[in-house]
Amino acid sequence: MKSGFRQSMAWLHTWTGLLLGWLLFAIFVTGTSAYFQEEITRWMTPEVQSVPADRASGFVAATEWLKREAPGGSEWSIYSTGKRAAGLQLYWVNGPEAPADAPTSARLDGTGTKVFARETLGGWFLYRFHYDLHYLNWYWARWLVGIAAMAMLIAILSGIVTHKKILTDFFLLRLGKGQRSWLDVHNASSVLFLPFILMITYTGLVSLATHYMPWGIAANYANQDKYFEAAFPWPVPAEKTGPAPLAPIGPIVERAERSWGVAAGSVRILNPGDRSAQVIVTSAPDAGMSVRLRSLTFDGVTGVPVGAYDPSGAATATEGTMIGLHAGRFASPWLRALYFMSGLAGCIMVASGLILWTVKRRAKLPDPDRPHFGFRLVEKLNIAAIAGLPFGMAVYFLANRLLPLGIADRSDQEIDTMFIAWGAVAVWALARPARNAWLETLSATALAFASVPVVNALTTDRGFFTSLAAGDSVFAVFDGAMILIAAGFGWAALKAARRGRAQGGRAMARRSPTDAIPGVEAA
Repeated sequence: MKSGFRQSMAWLHTWTGLLLGWLLFAIFVTGTSAYFQEEITRWMTPEVQSVPADRASGFVAATEWLKREAPGGSEWSIYSTGKRAAGLQLYWVNGPEAPADAPTSARLDGTGTKVFARETLGGWFLYRFHYDLHYLNWYWARWLVGIAAMAMLIAILSGIVTHKKILTDFFLLRLGKGQRSWLDVHNASSVLFLPFILMITYTGLVSLATHYMPWGIAANYANQDKYFEAAFPWPVPAEKTGPAPLAPIGPIVERAERSWGVAAGSVRILNPGDRSAQVIVTSAPDAGMSVRLRSLTFDGVTGVPVGAYDPSGAATATEGTMIGLHAGRFASPWLRALYFMSGLAGCIMVASGLILWTVKRRAKLPDPDRPHFGFRLVEKLNIAAIAGLPFGMAVYFLANRLLPLGIADRSDQEIDTMFIAWGAVAVWALARPARNAWLETLSATALAFASVPVVNALTTDRGFFTSLAAGDSVFAVFDGAMILIAAGFGWAALKAARRGRAQGGRAMARRSPTDAIPGVEAA
């Protein structure tokens, strides 16, 4: 234990931030991008052209499509992908007479026309990665993310205790001052956005509370399945009793929306075309702050309400609102932009903290040009995380445009390219001197992001200027964001080049005059 409480908190802040900082950076980067996951998915599916203005009419069109294409199905599910996304997603369960390889899903535009879009997981993959980590088993991945989030919470609280001039750090940002500049960047990004960073870290833990603390479930339910049945009811089709026409879907959806005062997000039809049919309408996930959705169940033949599910209670409302604050699905465009900027500040806070660790310690090394193994390892991991992940994400976007449309498992191959690119940066960082690796990887990342709008314009008819002229804000803003990110990494590469030249000059000045003579060693 260090002498003094503040010194102990500074030690705790440093080491909790460092040991899990690389994972926290990945969580923050992909989580921040997830605030625009729907827009990313729209960009990655350029074949989808329209967004339905009226969800109710979209549900009607989708039902008519299912009547034609899946008439023998025992269950139809229609999901509106939200007011920010394009089209409707359909799933159905085929009847026993259908071939084993018969399709079970489709995507429609707002008019009920099937859309043939490229296979991709789009922004949804980035959203899931920030808490499932993709290749790892989801159960252990969530534990790892939870440990990282708890370490983040400890680092935040210990950082608050450590700060002596927390109000002053709102206004201090001295650039070009070496270690002082990195400390200012770290302090400014953390202090200015402290409420958001605290909220997003704590609510992230709350969102998986039952995973980390399952004892409440164990004390009240025989097993987890019973809990999920009660908390998230999912009715199954009953036995069929005989054919009967399905009630009109439009009035059913409108009645549900009037009852809630918010839009519907999905329609599930059990046993369509049978007397036992039921229609379950669920509220939209972006219609309110809480993520706990309400539903109304209607008789599928008469259209009369027969049941309702309305999650209530103080604990449920608190949990749903906290998770809603974390996900930000309710946010307006301007609030979403603020979420995104705050998330970027969190990324900068973590990255600058990792870099600050090496900057502070390099000056204390006996020979700064020949650091010990632990220092070199941290420096290399910093490069792999801070430059490698963004480079991999840029390659992910490029792969979406460059991979052949008809290849098998295309979405998986897009994801694989991201991790291959990320791994390549890590290998490059290990093989090269840190000074060179920073410059080269930051430059490569800037070039990769700058290439995204160029490749998009060459491979689709939805380039930046075409989208701008057509008023397609999603594609135009996405390409613009790629250019801004490229400029940011380009600026960082330029700073790294200047820093490298300055450090190289100082290293030459420290050398003995005999070092410059080949074959002669200093005594």
